[in-house]
Amino acid sequence: MVLSAPASDISPSTDLDAMFDLAPVSLWLEDYGELRRMLDGWRAQGVTDLVAFLAEDPQRVRDCMASLKVLRVNQHTLKLFAADSQEALLGALGSVFRGDMSATVVHELNQLWRGQLTFESETVNYALDGRRLDVRVRARVLPGHEATWDRVLVSLDDVTERVAAQRRRDESEQYARSLFDRSPVSLWVEDFSAVRNLLQSIRTRGITDFATFIKVHPEFVTRCMQEIRVIDVNHETLRMFGAPDLQTLLGNIQLVFRDEMRESFAEQLQDLWNGKTVQQREVLNYALSGEVLNIHMQFAVQEDRLDTWDLVLVSLVDITARKKAEAYLEYLGKHDVLTQLCNRTYYTEELNRLSRKGPWPVSIVAIDLNGLKQLNDQEGHAAGDSLLRRMGEVLDKAVAPPAWPARIGGDEFAVLLPMTDERGAEAMRERILTLLEMNNQFHAGQSGHALSLAIGLATCHAGEPLEAALQRADRAMYVDKASHYKTTNRERRLG
Repeated sequence: MVLSAPASDISPSTDLDAMFDLAPVSLWLEDYGELRRMLDGWRAQGVTDLVAFLAEDPQRVRDCMASLKVLRVNQHTLKLFAADSQEALLGALGSVFRGDMSATVVHELNQLWRGQLTFESETVNYALDGRRLDVRVRARVLPGHEATWDRVLVSLDDVTERVAAQRRRDESEQYARSLFDRSPVSLWVEDFSAVRNLLQSIRTRGITDFATFIKVHPEFVTRCMQEIRVIDVNHETLRMFGAPDLQTLLGNIQLVFRDEMRESFAEQLQDLWNGKTVQQREVLNYALSGEVLNIHMQFAVQEDRLDTWDLVLVSLVDITARKKAEAYLEYLGKHDVLTQLCNRTYYTEELNRLSRKGPWPVSIVAIDLNGLKQLNDQEGHAAGDSLLRRMGEVLDKAVAPPAWPARIGGDEFAVLLPMTDERGAEAMRERILTLLEMNNQFHAGQSGHALSLAIGLATCHAGEPLEAALQRADRAMYVDKASHYKTTNRERRLG
């Protein structure tokens, strides 16, 4: 509080005075008599809510502060406030009690107003050398002066270091919180203590082969997943999973961690069982919208919680775009861009695999697109590319796994048919020709160019070289092609 200069000077004359003067804490003897009369006057005027009354006019608070009189301070007070004498201190009270102290003063006044003859508060004072002092104020109306409040003992505890330390802790916590909230990756703070207890419980039962245990008891993995307690997540987590707030996310957590996540969590449990408390792996999660998220997860039990696992930090990085790019690059490495069929590289790899392992018999359909070079020469490559795309559509619809079609050259195609004999290969040719006819009918009025194929078949049985079957299929295809051009040329001459 801002106080006025002393009304009188009191000299120490007793042991009690000496104790006051030499006490190792700042002591102030003050006269609150004028304040008592001011409060009584307001009460007589009908004031019942002092806080509201003071809020109506800030000058009333200043009047209350000015009514207080300092009678005496002790030596510790002079030292604390860097004052040479009591007179120097009291003459500079305006610099000691400065700044906005009104909230603290109102709190003190309200305690006195409600009949409490003691009060406590924390406020800021300033030493005469300019130092900021955070002080704990304790005041008591002395016995025998309850009716007048003309003797009040006030003690000040210097709590500057404690307040500064708390401020630093608060700033550090705020800084850490800001880093957590604004991290560009999803962060989760979790409690795995219940999971640790479950793992410990089966150890005490003598279980040593954990991998076998969770295969026999898959419900144990589910139970562990249910026992994880999420303490907090950051803003990026809410954005990544499409949740407006933490409550919504946790209320729908079963939509986030499902399906494939159970298998990866079982691996995570296996690592924890083996003492690996820092882990990383790629997992699949789901946004609340149902969108699949490819995630790179990093998991770490905090070092000071290795005995409890009650503080675990998990970071999740969304690698969905990277995975899509990798998948597309892998697709391009195995597929022909124009026809969307498998390319020659994949075809060669599969031929090598089939020649080693089968399964037998393996049939081959060798296909050549008739007239492509002539069309390219006459109408350009755009017309030829259109015909190739149509060929891709026909083969894609005609062939189903485990068989698959490939474009192995400019106008050359092939279909590999594992576990297919001669009859199956012939059925495939008929299906291709049927779909070819439908495609030609569909495009008849658009380009006027009909797809025409030369097809050769061959089947390789167990123990035979696959290369020999390829050569037979090629020869059969060239025979069919020669027959096609022979017929076409005859038709032209007759026309």
